[in-house]
Amino acid sequence: MITTEEKLMYQVMKAIYDSGIPIDFKGSMVLKACLLEAGYNEEIRHTVDIDANWYSDNYPTAEQMTGSLQKALDRSNIDLQVSLYRMYGERCSAGFELSDSSGKVLFSMDIDVNRPVSSTKIYEIEGFHFRGVSPSQMIADKVSAISTDRIFYRIKDVIDLYYLSKAFDFDKSEIMRILDNNNRELGSFDGFLNRQNDLKHAYDKFRLTGDVNKPQFSEVYSDVKNYIKDILPKN
Repeated sequence: MITTEEKLMYQVMKAIYDSGIPIDFKGSMVLKACLLEAGYNEEIRHTVDIDANWYSDNYPTAEQMTGSLQKALDRSNIDLQVSLYRMYGERCSAGFELSDSSGKVLFSMDIDVNRPVSSTKIYEIEGFHFRGVSPSQMIADKVSAISTDRIFYRIKDVIDLYYLSKAFDFDKSEIMRILDNNNRELGSFDGFLNRQNDLKHAYDKFRLTGDVNKPQFSEVYSDVKNYIKDILPKN
């Protein structure tokens, strides 16, 4: 269920959690853990990076972030080197590469800094603990993304909602509460509801690596539409 690369990424996430750095995780690595905890054992799409949020009273420097991450790995005897290749900005995450002793980049880490606080919980997967966004926060983030025309280059959020629909109930009031706490409003869902051909085209182009099963678009679309029906605009 978990690839060798994913196991190493979970080791890194645990090391960062154990270090006390003010980081919460999000993205596909958390999605996989959350689905496995809920008993969903089907293969889901793989990822080659770690996504996270960094929260602190001040805005950390590049040196502070890189040094903190490197110290966390060293303390856990993880022989990887951390390097910053993109500094964060108002609408841009900090980008880090993690390399082995030969200098080969094994995976990357994208960290948003001081964004609105997310709802989180502690996850455990194969003995690795870390703090990640809650299932409801994940659902809220993905519903927000597909409610606008961003859906056409965020087709993975439609796929992830398909996975989540197999493991979690959709609680409209909880999703709306989270969106309100994050100061976000939903779009019109025009692209999702009225441009199915364009969506199918984007879905067909999206590649799932390895031997992960890719369901028919019609099944994914129908299941997601039914899953989020309570939050869709009423005609």
